[in-house]
Amino acid sequence: MGFVIRWVFAFVLLAATYNPTEWNFVRWSMANFETNLSLTVLFGLILLVGYIIYLRATLRSIGVFGMILVFAVVGTLLWVLYDQGIVSLDNPTVNTWIAVFTLSFVLAIGLSWSIVRRRLTGQADMDDVDE
Repeated sequence: MGFVIRWVFAFVLLAATYNPTEWNFVRWSMANFETNLSLTVLFGLILLVGYIIYLRATLRSIGVFGMILVFAVVGTLLWVLYDQGIVSLDNPTVNTWIAVFTLSFVLAIGLSWSIVRRRLTGQADMDDVDE
């Protein structure tokens, strides 16, 4: 259940930043930048804090190579689904949602990996000693 919660928060973070609908920070800030500069900066900083938390944890737990490996596995899965005719990549809206899902999955794995590794191996990270 913990992984699902981490994935949902990563998905919300990415979808709040950009998605193919009108309801995202990028489009809202471009339309309201001049009239609501303070809110634009506040919401942008809140999103930045979320990205820093997720990216820092992901880079510390699985690193760049691990991120590339997870992207490769998910990309290959998409390739198989496309090859089997299950997924069509003709719709740009669906492609954007697939990208948001893929990125959120990578961030959720990165945030959860230290916990999974500790449960599998019994080895604690140096940051986990105080628990």
